[in-house]
Amino acid sequence: MEIIKSLRLDLIALPETFYEILDSGNTPKWDDLQIKNTFRHLEIGPSPISFRLERIKKNPEFLPFALRLGVERESREIIGSAGFHDLPDENGMIEIGFGVVPKCHNQGYGQEMLNAMWSWVVKNPNVKILRYTVSPENKPSLHIIKKLGFDLVGEQIDEIDGRELIYEKSAYEFRVNI
Repeated sequence: MEIIKSLRLDLIALPETFYEILDSGNTPKWDDLQIKNTFRHLEIGPSPISFRLERIKKNPEFLPFALRLGVERESREIIGSAGFHDLPDENGMIEIGFGVVPKCHNQGYGQEMLNAMWSWVVKNPNVKILRYTVSPENKPSLHIIKKLGFDLVGEQIDEIDGRELIYEKSAYEFRVNI
């Protein structure tokens, strides 16, 4: 599967077998992907694995969109991950989520992953709207999304995460500003 590249990162699609291993509470053999998971990303703490695995099982075409490991190219360390919640909906909207391991915060990795993922997905003609939802208390993510020029279009109550602000940008506008 295609690796999405950014300045410092390789964004590698997580193989379906790794979802199954992580979902069962076990640790996959990261060496099989020629990467290291020193920070135990996706192994401990909150994880989107179960949610994404359900979607992959329903539609295997979702796998390249589901979750990409952010691997620092030089060290081969996993520093985080980013992925889309689902395939584009009937309006062409696609929503992304991401996480960076705490030790790697404030180094620009979150913005780099988002830009790389969006640059990849806007090549898909079915994608019309990029969406990012964020808690109003998440100052670092709010800073990133505002810096990237996304517009606040509303808010919602997420059953897991609570109140979230909804930011969007048209895929066309994103493409012309790459």
